[in-house]
Amino acid sequence: MNPALPALALLAMLGACASFPEVDAAQARFAQTTGVTSTTPQLVPIEGLIAQAGQGRAGEAATKALAARAAGLRARARAMQGPVHSPVTRARLAAAIAAHPAKIN
Repeated sequence: MNPALPALALLAMLGACASFPEVDAAQARFAQTTGVTSTTPQLVPIEGLIAQAGQGRAGEAATKALAARAAGLRARARAMQGPVHSPVTRARLAAAIAAHPAKIN
């Protein structure tokens, strides 16, 4: 094992323990502007979040546009199901492969 590897790992771990004044300053500014002193997000019940979200905002026009887009994407997917090359191109490629057999050493 390379002796420099443990030393490098030790230096990386020591760097993780360093303080970062820029981060501390940003947290202090956030606390001043919002009044929130904790940087840890608060856990809240999901029912309240769902109630705040309310019903969807999509109107009838948006729903129709989305359905049309989905239909177009499905049509494109069906069109891509077939072979990539035409029979003529596939025959030409097969002939070229047969004319130049692979050389394995």
